Amino acid sequence: MIPRYSRKDMAQIWAPETRYKIWFEIEAHAADRMAEMGTVPKEAAAAIWAKGKDATFDAARIDEIESVTKHDVIAFLTHLAEIVGPEARFVHQGMTSSDVLDTCFNIQLTRAADLLLKDIDDVLAALERRAFEHKMTPCIGRSHGIHAEPVTFGLKLAFAHAEFQRARERLVFARKDIATCAISGAVGTFANIDPSVEVHVAKKLGLTVEPVSTQVIPRDRHAMFFSVLGVIASSIERLATEIRHLQRTEVLEAEEFFSPGQKGSSAMPHKRNPVLTENLTGLARLVRSAVTPALENVALWHERDISHSSVERGIGPDSTVHLDFALKRLAGVIEKLVVYPENMQRNLDRLGGLVHSQRVLLALTQKGMSREDSYAAVQRNAMPVWRGEGQFLDLLKADKEIAALLSAKEIESLFDLGYHTKHVDTIFARVFGHA
Repeated sequence: MIPRYSRKDMAQIWAPETRYKIWFEIEAHAADRMAEMGTVPKEAAAAIWAKGKDATFDAARIDEIESVTKHDVIAFLTHLAEIVGPEARFVHQGMTSSDVLDTCFNIQLTRAADLLLKDIDDVLAALERRAFEHKMTPCIGRSHGIHAEPVTFGLKLAFAHAEFQRARERLVFARKDIATCAISGAVGTFANIDPSVEVHVAKKLGLTVEPVSTQVIPRDRHAMFFSVLGVIASSIERLATEIRHLQRTEVLEAEEFFSPGQKGSSAMPHKRNPVLTENLTGLARLVRSAVTPALENVALWHERDISHSSVERGIGPDSTVHLDFALKRLAGVIEKLVVYPENMQRNLDRLGGLVHSQRVLLALTQKGMSREDSYAAVQRNAMPVWRGEGQFLDLLKADKEIAALLSAKEIESLFDLGYHTKHVDTIFARVFGHA
């Protein structure tokens, strides 16, 4: 994790102290159930909780032990025994390392998902507020980066809002899918531990039992989880890229807030660069970089191997920390985004009315002209305007073939901007539930 792109609450989920606390809780809850069954003395289970629940697990000490054992869970259990004393011999009865590691990892991912869901809610709130603010602010829509037909800036933000609604729904599903617990022992057969222990631990930790764990929790669940994070990252990048394009000097329809005292360039004092959205683009790449390794982790050997372990130690904290930071930054960018309606109108007018070409085409077909002839008639008047040779409306009125079918007043009516915004309310109602 890079401190520059880390927020405290998410980073804390992946701190060694948090991990060891979860490991302890898994072991202690398992001992509780075994005590109820009579396989572990009740006083031993009580002692484990009493001595361990408020203990500070020494990460440096665990690392010291691991340098000898070359096994992290054994190192933790050895340190726990130093804290608990003789009763520690009843810890980890019939369990295997993966029972602790996999259950802990899934707890961390569910906690991370909870924070990410809150982050998405912040993005959605910012998008909704700004979308309604600019619901009817006209701007040019572009296809292939070229002026197409009018839209509104509110519609651009509504599109993003709908996308992040889907992102939230996917993450809710991914959280549910990943929230499983495995306490099934070596090769997942429960030979040395009763299945009720797994049920008990799962309930205590807010998880569901993994139906078949084969010693490890199946990694298709994790592949799904990290894939969802990757899709969310792509949605962040799509919106960030839109803002970056709109901030270009030649466009300047919107730009990131530039705070007092902020500097854009070490060499050029005039610069106001889209650094936040460029940063979001880079962070999205980092989050997506976890997807392929997560997919490749699905194919483990037989009942288990640890080829996935080194991957997950990296992608777990890195992808969730980066996405948490990116979502929070995106919400701030949208909330403070500076919008220039006058520049949007200027760009709308830049092509001398060509944005209404389709309306003229359709009107000619309604008057009886074939679509092919209509297209040719409109295009021959559009191309001079494209080259800066006149206004589209004037050329259309002067075209004898077009004038024979459409009066000057009818042609002028085809240049009504409101024609393109008449269904904005319908779209907003679909996206937000109200217009």
